[in-house]
Parts: sequence; structure tokens; C-alpha cells
Amino acid sequence: MLKMMMMRNIAAASFYCSSRRWRGMPCLHSNSTLVVFDNNYFAFFHSQPSKPIKSTRTQLDQPVRDSPKITNVEDAFNVFDRMLQMRPRPSVVPFNQILGQVAKLKHYSAVISLYNQMGVSRIGHDVYTLTILIICYCHLNQMGFSLSVLGKFFKLGLEPDVFTFTTLIKGFLLENRVAEAATLLHKMMRGGNCQPNVVTFGTIIRGFCMKGNNSAAIQLLRKMEEGACKPYLVVYSTIIDSLCKDTLVVDALNLFSEMMSKGIAPNVITYTSLIHGVCKLGAWKEATRLLNEMVSKNIFPDVFTFNVLVDTLCKEGMVVEAEGVVEIMIRRDIDPDSVTYNSLMDGYCLRGEIGKAKKVFELMLSKGSMVDVVSYSTLINGYCKHKKINKAMMLFLDMCHKGLVADTITYTSLVDGFCKVGRIDYAQKLFSKMQACGQLPNVRTYSILLDGLCKNRQLSRAMQLFGEMEAKKLDIDIVIYSILIEGLCKTGKIESARDLFCGLSSKGLQPNVRTYNIMISGLCIAGLTREAENLLIQMEEKGCSPDGWTFNTIIRGFIHNKQTSRAMVLIQTMAEKGFSLDASTTELIVNLLSKDEVDPALLPLIKKSL
Repeated sequence: MLKMMMMRNIAAASFYCSSRRWRGMPCLHSNSTLVVFDNNYFAFFHSQPSKPIKSTRTQLDQPVRDSPKITNVEDAFNVFDRMLQMRPRPSVVPFNQILGQVAKLKHYSAVISLYNQMGVSRIGHDVYTLTILIICYCHLNQMGFSLSVLGKFFKLGLEPDVFTFTTLIKGFLLENRVAEAATLLHKMMRGGNCQPNVVTFGTIIRGFCMKGNNSAAIQLLRKMEEGACKPYLVVYSTIIDSLCKDTLVVDALNLFSEMMSKGIAPNVITYTSLIHGVCKLGAWKEATRLLNEMVSKNIFPDVFTFNVLVDTLCKEGMVVEAEGVVEIMIRRDIDPDSVTYNSLMDGYCLRGEIGKAKKVFELMLSKGSMVDVVSYSTLINGYCKHKKINKAMMLFLDMCHKGLVADTITYTSLVDGFCKVGRIDYAQKLFSKMQACGQLPNVRTYSILLDGLCKNRQLSRAMQLFGEMEAKKLDIDIVIYSILIEGLCKTGKIESARDLFCGLSSKGLQPNVRTYNIMISGLCIAGLTREAENLLIQMEEKGCSPDGWTFNTIIRGFIHNKQTSRAMVLIQTMAEKGFSLDASTTELIVNLLSKDEVDPALLPLIKKSL
């Protein structure tokens, strides 16, 4: 009965909210009352007396005595229904306990439904009730409703505490609204009555780090050091991890030393972040030093630490060394997990050792539930890279049969595989299928299909796909434009290619050496060798150094257009810059020599360039 009532309430409330949301009016599902709350929610900090507020966090963490254990939503509905029928009816506390337990199960919509039923049954709410409601709306990415609940605090004469505001900050961060989260923190700091605690500071610092704004995170760290709320290990470790991810390892090590000097001892997470950072830079000696240092402090590597080592070694092609790390894990009674084996598989695939990757996959299958979407995607990608598309598709079908949902990475690998074997129609069908299955293609998916279409001379469809990217406001980078310019050149549309190339600067993009090489090649094929040579000069003037491919392309262009003397001059320039003739250019030179079309005096120069 209760469940049916709740479903009706949800449906009615959703309809009402959806009909009003277009006007920009946030709404709150409550018992026949719509609370609208505007951006004046900061007024609390200036209108309330400065006094300590007891945090609702204590209520959240302390279970109510003899409260029933909720393991699923069904339990919650049943217990809630029984409590509603009790006479006298229980206080709000056990109802709050049910809301809290359902929220921990991440059934946020169910919590909102139960809350609405409390309102219908005239059960009052307290700070704890409303804070749980804010948590749920934040996790559902409905910050408008969260702020409406904050308005209800004031309407009921309740005082939100530090935990309430920290939850709102988390909500802003979940919606990537870092600036608003920071504004709320500064309002708390200036307000007096509800000062942020270490969790609040840690939350916003994590938000800054997730955005890659390390300077803002460090600036806030300094404010903490100046105030009464001193930074602790988690705050330092968060920033150290972010610096390492951005390869700012020297800064991370300096902050690590500073932390140690303040008497804050690192843990395995701190060391793992540092080890990951130095490994990414290939600083294996420093990684070894950090490992020895942590062990000397009785801080022992865990599965995450070992996974960092295995993954980095595999990406560097050092799979034998990675195998050694896995053996050490096993000897230390640390069981390799899916991440470990997936990294190993990826390492084997990168080396072209698909058979070994398949054996790791089979080992994971034998261990039961270790195989996940990443495992399948890794092996599928390996098959696709080596043009074994039929095996990749068999694996894909097996994956779907087992109930695993293929993600964008899986589909992108398969699209790439079909393009590599020239089955462009299948690639396009798969591209459509992934979207029908709710998996949105990313820039890489588009670039792979665009490249496949251009290589198969389906330029009209490629231009249509490019238009889709522009319409979706995807981040179209120089790689995408280079693919399109190459497609235009190969189909003889040199004017269109030139226009696209010349328009790059207006889009805020600078051509790289590959883009220049593509355009130079197109000009040479079209017989426009003088323009190609001018583009070589232009790229050097703009700070883009040509490579051996650039010189070889123009030299071949000169030879094909019977401009041998100009080719010889460029060979000399190339030799002075330390580049050599490639196999294709050498073959052309040898043919010229056999026909006595090259001055024998240039032979030493040609030999020098080989």
C-alpha cells in the first residue's frame, strides 16, 4: 500500500516540477508545499548570532538504539509502513534513521519519496531530516532543490550546521560548480557562526584538485595553516596526488617534505601518489628510493601501490619487470586484482603479444568474478589494433551475453578495428548502435571514424560527421583538422584543404609538424612544389621544426616534378640538419643515378644523406 502511494506521489511531484522548471523556479517535493528559495541563501551568515552549532554529523554517525537494520529498499518501505501504523507514533528520530540508511544504500530517490510520505503523515522534520534530503538532491545533481531545502531550514527556524553546508559544497562540486562551492566556503569563513572544519576545507581542496587548479588548492592550504583549522594528512595527500597527476613531481616532493617537517606522518596513500608521479617520469631510481623509505617507516605497499608500478611498467613496455612485481605481490600475500591483471593484459597487447594477453584473461576467468568491462575492452582493443576484428567481435558478443554493458571505450576500439580492416560500413553501424545503447561517442571515437572515412575516400560522409562534431560543440583539436585536411588532399580537393589549413589560426589552433607535413604532401602531389617549399620556410619561421618526413616529402615532390637540381639543394639542407633519406626517396635517387640524371659530383652528398 505504502509503495503504491509513494509511486503516485513521485509521479505527481515530478510532473509538477517538470511543468515549472522551465521558468527557472526550483521546487521541493514536500507535503503540498512548494518552497522557492533564491540566491539569498547566504543571508544566514549575516542574520544569525555567532554561536557554536552542534553538527548533525554526530547523528548521522550514531545509530539509533534498537533501530531495525535496513539492507534494501524493500526493507525500508516495510519498516516505514509499520512505523506509520504504530500508536503512539514514534518520534522523528527512527524515521530519520531509516532515511539515513537508505541514503547510504544510494537509493536517493527512495529517500525523497519516504520524506514526502513523512510530510503527508504530518511527521515533523529536524536538522537531520533536512540534511539527509540535501545529500540526496546533491547526489541526484539537483542543486536547485538542495538550496530550496536550505530555505526550509530558515522557514522552520532550524539552524543548518557545518555538515549541512559541507554537503552543499559537495553538491556544487558534483555539478562541477567549483566557483560557487568556493563562494559558499568564503561566506562560511566570514560569517562567524558556522565556521568550516577540516572536512569542509578538504572537500573544496579536492574540488580544486579535480579541476586541476593546484594553485587555488595550495592557496587554501596556506589559509588553513594561518587559521585555527590546521591542515591534516588527507589535505596534504590530496594536493600531492594532484601535483603528481599533473607531472609537477618536484612541487609534490617539496610539499611532502614540508608536511613531514610539520610532524605530519605520511601514509601508504601519500607514498603511492609520489611513486606514481616519479614512475610517470621514468624516474625508477627515485621510485625505488621512495619504496625503500616507506618500508623503513613500517609503511608497506598495498595493492594500489603495486598496481601503480605494474601499470607504469606495462605502459613503458617493461612487461617482464611488471611480471616480477606481480610475483612479489603474491609472495607478500597481496592478491593481484582486476586492475593488476588488466594492466598486464594491456602491456602484452602494446607489445603485440596477444596470446599472452589472452592467457591472463583466461586466468581471470578461472578466478570467478574478476573479469569486468575493462578486461574485455582491453583485450578487444588488442585484437583490433592487430586487425583481428572477428576475434574482437566474438569477445564483444561474449561480453554482452554475460550481461556486461560495453562502454564508449569498448565501442571506440571496435570502430577503430573495423576502420583498420577497411570495413567502414560496419564501423558506421557500430557508431550508430553505441548511441542507440546510450553510449555517447567522444572526440576519439569521432576522430577514428573520421579518419576511416577519409582513408576510404568517403569525404561527404566525413564532412557530415565533422558537422555533427561542431553542432555538439565537441573539443575539435588539431588532430581532427589534420585528418580532414589529409582527406581533402587525397581526394584532390587541394583548394579546400588549403582554406581549412589557413583558417586554423582563426580557431585558436596552431598546426603541428604532422599538419604541415600533410599539407606539404598534398601540395607536392598537386605539383605545387614551390608553395610546398614556401610552407617549409613558414613552419620554421613559426617555430615548428620540420622532421625527416618533411624534407623527404618535398624532395620526392621535386623529383616527381622533374626538378632534380632543387631536390639536390634540399638534400644538402637536410643533411646539414642531421636528417637522412628514407627508403622511398633513396629508391628515386638510385633510379636517377642509373639514368645519369644526377651530377656525379653530388654522390658524396647523397651518400652522406643515406
